[in-house]
Amino acid sequence: MIIKKSPAEIEAMKEAGRISAKVLREVGARVEPGVSTLELDRLAETLIRLEGGIPAFKGYGGFPGSICASVNDQIVHGIPAADVILKEGDIISIDTGATVDGWVGDNAWTFPVGNVSPEVKKLLDVTEKCMWAGLDAARPGNHLGDIGFAVQSIAEAEGYGVVREYVGHGIGRNMHEDPNVPNYGRRHHGILLEPGMVLAIEPMINMGTHKTRQMPDGWLVCTRDGKPSAHFEKTVAITEEGPVVLTTEPNFKRPVGK
Repeated sequence: MIIKKSPAEIEAMKEAGRISAKVLREVGARVEPGVSTLELDRLAETLIRLEGGIPAFKGYGGFPGSICASVNDQIVHGIPAADVILKEGDIISIDTGATVDGWVGDNAWTFPVGNVSPEVKKLLDVTEKCMWAGLDAARPGNHLGDIGFAVQSIAEAEGYGVVREYVGHGIGRNMHEDPNVPNYGRRHHGILLEPGMVLAIEPMINMGTHKTRQMPDGWLVCTRDGKPSAHFEKTVAITEEGPVVLTTEPNFKRPVGK
């Protein structure tokens, strides 16, 4: 069942979104060669709690970290660890979430570690573009398939693979609510988008095949062919006026051309 939120509830979700966005930005600023993913995790938890939030991921379904930290060919759900040390040329997808007054904010970004190859930089740029296209499609009168189509058409035009098994989702008082939000689809198909829906739109785009492999820990998901993957995500409310990004900070300015 899709749980639509009132304008007042959407307003209340903005604080969880603000904290999630601020923490993602500040943790991302600490990404550099020699840093472990566990260090980034501890920083994220400290910052979330200092801002008055609760780490939304820690303990969720048994997940041990406050962030998901996925490096290079790791798509999602990487568990932070002291022995995972970032190196020059890596990329890391960091997913952060905060709960405030029972509301959840969820967002992700893929950061370069130092200088990355032109091919990898293009993957990051295209995946971010996919995210913005998906967010723009989250409008009343559109359908769920319009979001997926917007993402898929951009990614596949570049020859990239769009992950099928892992998708975006509704969000509110629970991290995962109905509906699932695939990053592929057909225009004008699927459920009708209506004001009050709040979605986490999160393209997961692979440089090679869309196929994935689940790792033995039961959490980490990697690309089947070992090629890099990027992951960008924001929480967005569908309103009468159009999409309103909730995982943002007051002074956030959308990049030109996005």
